[in-house]
Amino acid sequence: MRTLAALVVASITLLACSQGQESCEMNPDVAKVTAPVQLERLEKPFFQIKSPADAGQFVRHHGLFARHFLQSGQYPPPVLATTLARLATNKGLQKLGAQADSTFTTPALEKQLKPMFQYIRYNFPDFRVPPVKTFVSGLSQDVFVNDSLMVLSTDFFVGPEAAYRPNVPGYILRRYTPEHLVPTVALAISSKYNQKQLTNQTMLGEMVQFGKALYFAEKVLPCTADSLLMGYSDKEMAGVYFNEGKIWAHFIEKKLLYTTAPFTIQKYIGERPNIPEIDKTCPGRVGAWVGWQIVRKYMKEHPNVTLKQLMAEKNTQRILNESRYRPKVNRGRVS
Repeated sequence: MRTLAALVVASITLLACSQGQESCEMNPDVAKVTAPVQLERLEKPFFQIKSPADAGQFVRHHGLFARHFLQSGQYPPPVLATTLARLATNKGLQKLGAQADSTFTTPALEKQLKPMFQYIRYNFPDFRVPPVKTFVSGLSQDVFVNDSLMVLSTDFFVGPEAAYRPNVPGYILRRYTPEHLVPTVALAISSKYNQKQLTNQTMLGEMVQFGKALYFAEKVLPCTADSLLMGYSDKEMAGVYFNEGKIWAHFIEKKLLYTTAPFTIQKYIGERPNIPEIDKTCPGRVGAWVGWQIVRKYMKEHPNVTLKQLMAEKNTQRILNESRYRPKVNRGRVS
């Protein structure tokens, strides 16, 4: 019986890791989409800064980056220049920068980013690929994305071997590895298209909103495991899939779907190591994961709905109703 139980757990784990990866071969129509990656590595000129005067020249030379990422307009130029010079000459940051540089080579980054941009442009032809800058921010901001610029702070994503790591709890820290960089970017880009109701936001509204973002990332990164998109461990993924029916029953029985109380919503959507209200083994942000399953079921029921149409849909009640989402309750538990 133990062998059988182990096989059941193994099969659930494999399912959890393979959801959304039906095919990793690029659609020929997507392959035809042009999406040139303009990648510039700013680490080298940054670490060449030796004085505030050098830093001022760096800011002037990289004006777009300075305005959007460094927010140069909010600080007196001498203050910004002094701060940048202090960072660039910091031995610890230089070591971390060297690790980031060897972890993320230019060819590898371009190879990861280009297919994602192609999928986005295939689904959203108006999408213009922004220039991409890599930078070592001193662990101040991980990713920045808008219509005119994308900045990737590679120092955040070096992983466990990094000389310094982001000062965040362990359950968040595990999302800062090389494999999580591009999924983080995809989720950030999704906000450009993810329409939502702006007033009287309910638990259901937030769940579906996050679910749409995750579905967007899934479709533009079709070869990426659910665990990387969601930021869960393999064990946590196996657990939520096995207990999907129980998790959904909790939302129904506790009448949580239509609450507008921000504190209650954050319990199930926000960052937490677990959600003991459901079970001590239930990972945080599980409401977002359930929203993802609702959106997946909705799209399965509506194969003619495009990704663009989904992201523009604000009526989360319609998505729930027409998804026919009714997960079954499994007996026992994954251990």
